[in-house]
Amino acid sequence: MTSHTNTAAAAGIWKLGDLTVNRVGFGAMRLTGSAAFDLGTPSDRERSIKVLRRAIELGVNHIDTASYYFSSLRSANELINRALAPYPDDLVITTKVWPGRDPSGAWWWATPEQLRGQVEENLRQLGRDHLDVVNLRVPPSRRTGSIAEHFGALADLRDAGLVRHLGISNATPEQLAEAQAVAPVVCVQNPYGVGAPAEEQEFLRACGEQAVAFVPFFAIAGAGREAGASATDSETVLAVARAHGVTPAQVRLAWTLHQGPHVLVIPGTGNPDHLADNVAAGALRLSEDEMGRLSALHQDSE
Repeated sequence: MTSHTNTAAAAGIWKLGDLTVNRVGFGAMRLTGSAAFDLGTPSDRERSIKVLRRAIELGVNHIDTASYYFSSLRSANELINRALAPYPDDLVITTKVWPGRDPSGAWWWATPEQLRGQVEENLRQLGRDHLDVVNLRVPPSRRTGSIAEHFGALADLRDAGLVRHLGISNATPEQLAEAQAVAPVVCVQNPYGVGAPAEEQEFLRACGEQAVAFVPFFAIAGAGREAGASATDSETVLAVARAHGVTPAQVRLAWTLHQGPHVLVIPGTGNPDHLADNVAAGALRLSEDEMGRLSALHQDSE
């Protein structure tokens, strides 16, 4: 194991239930191609495998994935299995259910009864007999609706031993409260980063008060979402990056980690150089002035 400040341990640790993870993790979506899902061109298999193995060498012990992370030729779960099995004892693999894609790539949404099949698909692809953490990924059409039936089905799978811990994704504070009444929630995975609106800032703080991990996705990409980061960063982000001799992406990740000890990041990449930069962001310390200037950016966002 590499033992210097540029490892995933530099930002500290957090517990997902009884599972301890370094706060800098890895998102697997970018492993399968030049763009998310079936967009772009499929990745080079050996390069993706090398990225995963390098992530472990750099101290990453939290990987976020999903069975629907696949391109025409690559499956994130199968790449993880090929690269890392037999898995390190401390590796925590988090996955997501509710959305799905059929073999041709068309999207569908599971009924509560179909969630077991989605969990089992992840188990088969990853080569595991249980999943460490499963997030219920709330569809856009349910952003204001009840998730109790679906979350209850996942709680049953937890009781049956197929899943160890549960989380929710793309969710609201009301849905967190609804889920917590059914079974313990160890993490909330929502879009968040520099420029996040006030309500997301408040949700992040509320999760901390409940000792629930807040796991942002698109912390680097921001409004670019699945398409990736914009080629243009604000002058504030660029100025902070120049002051530290780092990339704008590293500034965005460091700012996100500074939001609280319960905040984890899962930046994804298929590029080994970007991987090292992302992990190194965990050691970047921003001043109060820099934090204030970056935090003020949300006032100008949509």
